[in-house]
Amino acid sequence: MTTQNPTAFKSALIVVNPKSGHGDSGIEAFIGYLRDAGVRVEVRETTADSTPEEDVKGLEGFDALIGAGGDGTVSSLAYAARSYQKAYLPYPAGTANLIAQNLDLPTDPRALADLFLSGRTETLDMAELEVNNKVHGFAMLAGMGLDAAMIRDSEENKGRLGAVAYVASALKQLHPQHAHFKLTLDGREVEVEGMGVMVANFGMANYRVPITGDVSPADGKLTVIVLKGTSIANLIPTLFGSLRAKLHLGSADLGDSLETFEATEVSVQASQALPAEYDGETIEGDVMFLKVRVLPGAVQYVTPAPLTDLST
Repeated sequence: MTTQNPTAFKSALIVVNPKSGHGDSGIEAFIGYLRDAGVRVEVRETTADSTPEEDVKGLEGFDALIGAGGDGTVSSLAYAARSYQKAYLPYPAGTANLIAQNLDLPTDPRALADLFLSGRTETLDMAELEVNNKVHGFAMLAGMGLDAAMIRDSEENKGRLGAVAYVASALKQLHPQHAHFKLTLDGREVEVEGMGVMVANFGMANYRVPITGDVSPADGKLTVIVLKGTSIANLIPTLFGSLRAKLHLGSADLGDSLETFEATEVSVQASQALPAEYDGETIEGDVMFLKVRVLPGAVQYVTPAPLTDLST
């Protein structure tokens, strides 16, 4: 559902993760633009001891929430704030900012302020991950296997290389772990082999390149993506197919290295322990089992894009 009301946001709670990113995000200039426009602003910083629920406490006294940080920060704040039913702007202040990219948000602080002041939003889904007896909310995707290994191995270089750290990590995954997976999709069991499994709510990687087709963040469903093959080289045809789709050079041919399914509730059982992640946050230790369910219409995101541009 799209809403647009230029008078909607007269106040905003802004939660900033001061440790996110590796450069100047322009958040101070952004806050200044909002105050100049007459928006009542309260700014809080996350700490090592604070929880997202504590960070958004009192949100009922504001028209909107703005979360400034990387994907893990903005995702956890969206999940913590979902019961308040307030508009939410994920301010891109991290390394990759994939959630902001999927929402097609501008990166310029003034353009972001103008977008916020426009009041334009789309109501989209989130998801919930259960792993190691803990529950985490995520906006984009959770994964087990290859993608989690890439994120884990990029951590040490993110501060120095930024988004290039993910590319460097990918080059290290020439022969990733291979496993047998038992998927339970809304009660239906499927068995597959591959390098990993991702459960996606949004469907775009860096530069808004589609991971695969037919992923919508507003259909009340999750897309389960199996990364097949035994080498990262098996995914090269998929990359070229995605680029063709991005450049509108015909229909995307993603090859046979991906297999996709749809479900509202998903469980993944692996034959061996593998790294796992959600929205760029790695799970401590390797795991053999995880469970995911969709949260339909959980977040009212501030975005300039119509729903058709948010789907792949």
